[in-house]
Amino acid sequence: MPDSSRDTAAGAGWGGTEPGVYGHLMPARVERLSWLNPRTMWPARNGVLASWFGDPTGRTRDRWVEQAAAAGAPADKLIVRDDPDHFSFMVLGDTGEGYEPQYAVVPGFLKVGQDTRFTVLASDVVYPVGSADDYGTKFFQPYQDYRAPIYAIPGNHDWYEDLQGFMEVFCDAPPLPPAPAPRRFTPAWLRSLLWHTPRPQDGQHLAETRKLRSDPAQQAVQPGPYWAVDAGPIRVIGIDTGLLGTIDAEQGRWLREVSAGDRPKILVTGSPLYVDGEYHPCPIDGGGTVDEIVRDPDHHYVAAVGGDIHNYQRYPVRVGDRTIQYVVAGGSGAFMHATHTIPRVSVAGVTEGDFRCYPLRGDSLAFYSGLYGRRLRLRRFFTLTESEATAVVAARLGVRPTRAGGGAAAVTRRIRIVASLLGAGGRPDRASRLRLPVRKVYTQLFSPGSATGSPPFFKSFLRLDVSPDSVRLRCFSATGNRAQEVDPPVEDEVVVPLR
Repeated sequence: MPDSSRDTAAGAGWGGTEPGVYGHLMPARVERLSWLNPRTMWPARNGVLASWFGDPTGRTRDRWVEQAAAAGAPADKLIVRDDPDHFSFMVLGDTGEGYEPQYAVVPGFLKVGQDTRFTVLASDVVYPVGSADDYGTKFFQPYQDYRAPIYAIPGNHDWYEDLQGFMEVFCDAPPLPPAPAPRRFTPAWLRSLLWHTPRPQDGQHLAETRKLRSDPAQQAVQPGPYWAVDAGPIRVIGIDTGLLGTIDAEQGRWLREVSAGDRPKILVTGSPLYVDGEYHPCPIDGGGTVDEIVRDPDHHYVAAVGGDIHNYQRYPVRVGDRTIQYVVAGGSGAFMHATHTIPRVSVAGVTEGDFRCYPLRGDSLAFYSGLYGRRLRLRRFFTLTESEATAVVAARLGVRPTRAGGGAAAVTRRIRIVASLLGAGGRPDRASRLRLPVRKVYTQLFSPGSATGSPPFFKSFLRLDVSPDSVRLRCFSATGNRAQEVDPPVEDEVVVPLR
C-alpha cells in the first residue's frame, strides 16, 4: 500500500515535485470562486434570509415532490437495482467548485471506482448557487468518464436557486410553476423581496453538456431530492436537509417508513450528525430527529454519511450492542475546512483515540500557516513546517503526534504564537466556550478563503465494498501530486458488520 499522511510527510503530499495530470481534464477557461467577493456572496443570500424570515424550503420541496409524483415517480421513492450480493459504490461530497481541487480528485476517483456499480454525491453538487449553467464544468465534464450512474442529494448551495438546476439534472423535472404571492407585510413577503431566484435564461446549454454523460450505463433518474436505493443486501437512503439542516414533516414520515425492516441501511445526508466533535441530531419539523431514526435498533442502520463540511471525519458511536459509523465526507472538491480547530474529541463515548480525520490536524495547521504567511507577506514568521505544526497540535491535544516516524520538532514561542493566531493554540482543558467562536470564524471566514490552485489539496473520496456480512469503508486521498494520483493512499479504513 502507498504511504498515507499517517505514515510520512510525502504521503500527505508535502514536497511533491511532480504535479498530477488532472490539469488536462479541466476546461480551458476556469472561473475561480472567491468566497470573500460580494459578487459571490450576494447571490448566496437565501440561507441568511431563511434564518431571518422563515425557511420556505419545506413547502418548495413538497411542490417538487408533488410534481414528480404527478409525473409517475413512485410514492415510496425507492430505486430497486439489480446489484449482486458483493458489489462496491463510491461517495463524493461537496464537489462542484469547478477548478483544481475538484479536478484533482478525478483521476484517483476513476481509478479506485472503475469497477463500482454507482456513486452517491452527498451535498453541494454545484457552487455557488446551484445554477443549471454551472453543471457543465462542475458535474458533467469532471465525471464524464465514470461509466456508472450517479445519484445525488442536494446541499444548501443547491437550494440557493430553489433546487431548479438540481431537479432538472437528476430528476428530469421541468421548472415549477410560480408560487402564489405571499400576503403583504408578512415575514414571507419581506423574504420574497430579496429572495434569489434562477434567471429565465439559465440552463440553455444543459442539453449540450448532458452529452458528456449520455451513455445508457451512466443514466440514473431519481424520484426526487430524497430517495432510497435497494442495492444488493443493503438499502442506501438519501435525505434532503435543505437550507438550514432540517427536514420537513412529510420527509420525516417517509424516512420512518423507508427505514423499517431488517435490511441493513446506510444514511446519506447533507448535514452530518456528528462533526467537529459535536452532536447535531438534525431536527424534523413536527418533532423528533433524524438520529432517533438512525439509532432505533429496529431500523438496522450501520452508518450515517454526511457532507457539508469539507473534510473527512469518522466517529464510531456505540449504540446499545452495536456500533454505528458516523462519517463526514465533504472533502471531494470544494475549499478545505480546517481540522486543526477541532478540539480533543469526547462525544457520545467516542474519544480522541477512536476519532479519525483527514487532513490530519497538523497538516491542516501547516496548510493554513503557509497560506496566510504568503497572503500576509510574513512567510518567515508565519509558515510552520508540517513537523512543527504536528508537534504543536499534539501538545495542544495532549496526545502523541499522529504521523509515525520522523523527528519531533521543538515547540518554540513563535510556533505557539502562530498556532494561537490560527486557532490551534489552546490547552486541552481550555473552556469550550472559547473554542466555538474560533471554529465558527474558521468555518465562515478563514476556510472559504483557503481555496488555492497549488497542491497539496487534502481532498478525499470514499469507496464502500459491500458483502452479505459487512461493508468495508475506505477513505482515499487526493493531494494533486502525481504520486497520490497514480496510487491513491488509504487514509482510513473500517469494516462495518451487517449482521
